Amino acid sequence: MMAVVGTSPRLGSMGALLRASHLGPTLAVTLLATAYGVSAGLAPGRVVLVAAAVLAGQLSIGWCNDLVDLPRDRAVGRTDKPLATGELPERTARIACGAAVVVTVVLSLACGVVAGVVHLVCVAAGWAYDLGLKATLLSWLPFAVAFGGLPVFVSLAAPGADPPPVWVPVAGALLGIGAHLVNVVPDLADDRATGVQGLAHRLGARRATLLAVLALVAATGVVVLGASGAPRLVPLAALLAVAVLAAVALLAHGRTPFRAAMAIAAVDVLLLVSVAR
Repeated sequence: MMAVVGTSPRLGSMGALLRASHLGPTLAVTLLATAYGVSAGLAPGRVVLVAAAVLAGQLSIGWCNDLVDLPRDRAVGRTDKPLATGELPERTARIACGAAVVVTVVLSLACGVVAGVVHLVCVAAGWAYDLGLKATLLSWLPFAVAFGGLPVFVSLAAPGADPPPVWVPVAGALLGIGAHLVNVVPDLADDRATGVQGLAHRLGARRATLLAVLALVAATGVVVLGASGAPRLVPLAALLAVAVLAAVALLAHGRTPFRAAMAIAAVDVLLLVSVAR
């Protein structure tokens, strides 16, 4: 019993640290990069290296976000933020964030200099969002850069490989813009209360969701047109699913358009991964 009591604070701090990293999006982006690497034919060792680099970069972005947002999160009484509630010491988060940055640089460059630089640009875009762009009309830009650059990084991580066709980063950028708008919509009220006025905040929930749908549908179209070598059934099924979901998003009310946009993003991710090779 004494051993359990003695280790529980450490376990609690680790759990708080993971929650402060925005664990859901962090794992989602890491899984996307991993799946794209496998589909693109990277060797297993390279896939692991790419996944580790992306995970470290996403952790650094997540911890940076909560550190920067700490005053705002406290002002609006966010109980889901371990830093804002005091469950996670600020010093611990800063140390973890700094360590993640160092690991990101090392692992990214281990994938190759060019690939590493591309990934570090993607991570820098995430930091730029955290450090100020989130509150401007350019709040969408870091997501376009990061999601557009991610498949380029993964492709170049294979020794001697060429970058992917242009349509791949274009589709990724559109997916990033749509994902950003969808992700921001649930927090519009809290963000406005603390002075954050990004693109979605200026558009409002309804128009931001509709713009997200347009970006995600455009991403689907780019992939379908670009993936000429994919089995015809895959793009056709994706187009049908996206058409139905887009209609739902445009015609429904309440939270349904948001959920439909999230579903379109998921279809786009699966489609992009399925035609990566």
